[in-house]
Amino acid sequence: MEGKARPEATAQQALYAMDRMIALAHFGQQDIAGRLGLNVTDATCLGFLIEASLAGESPTAGELAERARLTTGAITGVLNRLEKAGFIRRQADPADRRRVRIAMEEDAQARILEVYGPFYERLGTLFADYTPDEIAVLADWFTRARAVMQQSLDEIREDLHHP
Repeated sequence: MEGKARPEATAQQALYAMDRMIALAHFGQQDIAGRLGLNVTDATCLGFLIEASLAGESPTAGELAERARLTTGAITGVLNRLEKAGFIRRQADPADRRRVRIAMEEDAQARILEVYGPFYERLGTLFADYTPDEIAVLADWFTRARAVMQQSLDEIREDLHHP
């Protein structure tokens, strides 16, 4: 597959485009969460639970709290709302019955795909315009940019806690 001709762009133009996409995604998360009957924090935690489920994992409430950077009290509220909405269930850890693991409900993924599906289909169409080598560059860039963003956020959070 031969790639399409692309317009020239500077790093500054790419950063501007990225900033606009992040802003749109930020506000879009509110709309998506609302469509699922959730708030943004709950939807974000649901996303973390989906990632875990796809990896064959069922995290504990504490693990999810750490990932979401929430207190254990806050994560309890999130889990109560997700459970009430029918997205997750709590189940005893078979290795340690004192511990509770979080699992996705059987129909949760289908319910979520009703909202996210059209967007991912459009992204699939967009990716079809790129060669495998171009997609590899995009994936590498997003992976590395995420690490840079995480490092920057860690520094910001550290500064907030230790000015």
